[in-house]
Amino acid sequence: MLKTAVVILNYNGAEMLRQFLPGVLQYSGFDSVFVVDNASNDNSLEVLKYEFPVVKTIILEKNFGFAGGYNKAIQQIDAEYIVLLNSDVEVTENWLNPLEAFMDCHPEVAACQPKIRSFQKRDFFEYAGASGGFIDRFGYPYCRGRIMNTLEKDNSQYDTICSVFWATGAALMIRKMDYIGVGGLDDRFFAHMEEIDLCWRLKSRGREIFCIPQSHVYHVGGGTLKKESPSKTYLNFRNNLLMLYKNLPEGELNPVMRARSFLDFVAWLQYIVKFDWGNAKAVFRARRDFKRMKADFAVDRATNLSHCIVSCIPERTPFFLLWEYYFKSNKTFELLSHVNN
Repeated sequence: MLKTAVVILNYNGAEMLRQFLPGVLQYSGFDSVFVVDNASNDNSLEVLKYEFPVVKTIILEKNFGFAGGYNKAIQQIDAEYIVLLNSDVEVTENWLNPLEAFMDCHPEVAACQPKIRSFQKRDFFEYAGASGGFIDRFGYPYCRGRIMNTLEKDNSQYDTICSVFWATGAALMIRKMDYIGVGGLDDRFFAHMEEIDLCWRLKSRGREIFCIPQSHVYHVGGGTLKKESPSKTYLNFRNNLLMLYKNLPEGELNPVMRARSFLDFVAWLQYIVKFDWGNAKAVFRARRDFKRMKADFAVDRATNLSHCIVSCIPERTPFFLLWEYYFKSNKTFELLSHVNN
């Protein structure tokens, strides 16, 4: 059995493999790196075969998405720790050591992440994960170093090891037994929000999630979908609602969902005012498809609630993030209400 397997999911990312895979091999070990190809139709397989022949390759017969692709691959990999690593991540020397050391010393911790900096603006945090993820009462995620679309400069202000609600899927180390134990990523999500849903299930079962900033990597981000693309808007809105439905405690479900109906209407209206018809339609479709799909998740909700031993998770904060950001102008993590209370 491997100690740690670094697993990169690839879809039509030949150029990213050429750019970032050499560093992953150099700083992670040739024997521990796996590339999972999600039925690419570019020359990814040729690049792997002829330019990186030492890399272990798992070839999937179709594109199973982020969640499904990792689920299929991890079943085939025998390792204590699995690192889900995006293909557009530049790792750094000894990046795995602090993560492994922390997990070895803390068996109660199911998963952790390094600090994520921007590949383009290297002194700033990156959107997807920054220095550890949190979530507000209505399901809006944020990070140490990233609130909404505001990215902070990394001045070592979030270099403490910290318990978080969610760890980014861009660079997520997780015990394989925990991953399998809670059912892995929900492949019905296809992409977006699936790692937050996974971490919520782990946290509610009493397992811990941490950010270990002593390890850091650089993430390009937006490699598949542009941030404001209707496809990403659709998946983020739909999957966020599905995640809430699957995991919210019984007493919170109806109040939170009523609030989200209003807040999603406001988001839809903002897109209409800006004549952004694509994203307006995406929000409408997300709400419609959530209602259509909800019944298929009823068993998952019942299962999650039956296994829940921690319903009040501290890293799921009680305030309303949009109010903090837009009305109180608290645009950095340190200014948020929970930091000062």
